[in-house]
Amino acid sequence: MKAKQVEDRIRQLSTELEEHNHRYHVLADPGISDREYDRLLEELIELEKANPDLRLPDSPSLRVGGEPSSDFPTVEHMTPMLSLDNSYSREDVEAFDARVRGALPDEQIDYVVELKIDGVALSLVYEDSRLIRAVTRGNGVAGDEVTANARTIRSIPLRLRQDGISCEIRGEVYMRNADFDAMNQRQQEQGLPLFANPRNSTAGTLKLQDPKAVARRPLRYFAYWIHDPSASTHMQRMNTLGELGLPVNPATKCCGSLDEVFSFYDTYAAQRPSLGYEIDGVVIKVDNLAQQERLGFTAKSPRSAMAFKFDAEQAQARLLDIRLQVGRTGVIAPVAILEPVFVAGSTVQRATLHNADEIERKDVRIGDLVILEKGGDVIPKVVGVVLDERPADAAAFIFPKRCPACGAETIRPEGETAVRCGNPACIGQLKRRLEHFSGRNAMDIEGLGTAVVEQLVDSGKVKDVGDLYSLDAEVLSSLDRMGDKSATNLVTAIAASCQRRFDRVLFGLGILHVGSTVARTLTRHYPSVEDLMKATPEQLEELDEIGPTIAASVHEFFRTEAAATLLAKLQLAGVQLAGDADESTRGTTDSETSGALAGKTVVLTGSLQVLSRDQAKSLLEQMGAKVVGSVSSKTDLVVAGEKAGSKLKKAQDLEIEVWSEEMLQQKLADAGIGIPAAG
Repeated sequence: MKAKQVEDRIRQLSTELEEHNHRYHVLADPGISDREYDRLLEELIELEKANPDLRLPDSPSLRVGGEPSSDFPTVEHMTPMLSLDNSYSREDVEAFDARVRGALPDEQIDYVVELKIDGVALSLVYEDSRLIRAVTRGNGVAGDEVTANARTIRSIPLRLRQDGISCEIRGEVYMRNADFDAMNQRQQEQGLPLFANPRNSTAGTLKLQDPKAVARRPLRYFAYWIHDPSASTHMQRMNTLGELGLPVNPATKCCGSLDEVFSFYDTYAAQRPSLGYEIDGVVIKVDNLAQQERLGFTAKSPRSAMAFKFDAEQAQARLLDIRLQVGRTGVIAPVAILEPVFVAGSTVQRATLHNADEIERKDVRIGDLVILEKGGDVIPKVVGVVLDERPADAAAFIFPKRCPACGAETIRPEGETAVRCGNPACIGQLKRRLEHFSGRNAMDIEGLGTAVVEQLVDSGKVKDVGDLYSLDAEVLSSLDRMGDKSATNLVTAIAASCQRRFDRVLFGLGILHVGSTVARTLTRHYPSVEDLMKATPEQLEELDEIGPTIAASVHEFFRTEAAATLLAKLQLAGVQLAGDADESTRGTTDSETSGALAGKTVVLTGSLQVLSRDQAKSLLEQMGAKVVGSVSSKTDLVVAGEKAGSKLKKAQDLEIEVWSEEMLQQKLADAGIGIPAAG
């Protein structure tokens, strides 16, 4: 193909693909199949690879994702992206209307009412009709430039459908519920933690530093504002957005009275569960732009608009029972057993009651009609009781003084809300300890699930984790739903776990307050279990990250008869109770010398949403990183969660690479490193 023919074909493909893209993602009227679209896109990418100088600046291939970025520059908005005053009451809406009418006496007031999408605000800047910049809201004055990521969102046009337009457009990035569920299904299949809700996933995705990873996430966009000097009303602005090729939410209405506003609100409050995407209220705006201008602004919000929010999604269900679950550390957690009820997109039959204090404070009784709230949380919770529906025979729930699993007396340490079983031989604790011991970040014993653990403990075949290593295929095949092949596979998996590193064994023992990072610290300084058992609390406290609470817990664990019995079984089975001498001296492991972050110095800062700080540190170390506490010129990488402060700023000043938590998860997945399941 000649150069001119190649150039013409690239232009033809680019135009054709963007037209199909607009029809699919904006008009919901696809003109070709996904397979045909992918074939055309592959042809374009191949032509551009062979002729990079001919790639158009707004080529559809940009949606596939570019190269990873080390940071997101801070960009000031042309005009501030102000927040809106929020309210949950009709009285506040009526007061807002009264203020507007008082400021504009004897004038016709029309309101535009839109759905308040529960997503992430994003500003798009176009020059000569081409997308040149995308910036998050940030603090309203300035935000992060995420242009490469925004280009991967197929409902955002890379080129407007009219030529010669330079403007700013604002809107909301979001995920549809079905897309979010499918993404979580893939997470589950890959053994990765589930995302909590579409809004958090959207925010995290926009801050991923690898656009290719963003391109794999199902983000969408609704536009709601454009700087259009020719428009005299907000509705005209919305029409302009549609003409330029931006997706505009069809659930938008011009209302001439508050009655119409409230009717719109009520309609979508009822339709909310079936919309297909998350909304948390409606936005009410004065339609006339000249009136908006005269109404002006407060320091934070326009006086011409407000958000009328829905109450957190709730449901009522009859409380059938309160059951108590015993965790591996002895914490006894109350769980509400409910008549099935649909709330926030799923059928709920269990909900958390938190602890004994919360049951007493809310006066929750078996038989009550209770109020459930799910909102953005994965786990539903009981938030109150419908007292008018209380049965006459409902009695106050008395938290037991004995463990429901073993009958031992419960204890409540001073200053704690948790009630614990103080019996280390408790079968309830044992079941959870077995699950912990066999978990992915400990001994990683595939096939040792909850159902198998329950049978092994209830039948008396396993008294501690050491007894796992005396099981054979014949014993296991006698369990319910355990065939000969499954039994043989489980025996093989148990035997293979003998080769797990000493630090993973120590973590798997489930010593109170000893997470995977603490276990690694201990085994680096004490190369064998014998050495660790000899350490005094004072000696343990000399180690980094080991305080008096952890030191006392470790010391007390190794003083017990149960620990001595368990360690003897593990030693007889050949489980690794000592580390490699060279490894201990170096303070590194094989994964650290050969992992994706081998030799890199990493700092963790801010609040992580999925991983605990210990989990994140341990996983980084599995990738070969050395995790330290402060940022310096020697730092190679910073992993920043929410509300990251001075450490993040210093990293940016030093031009150090920064990862979000979701970027870390993606890198871990790429490295084949499993992440602990959420919750």
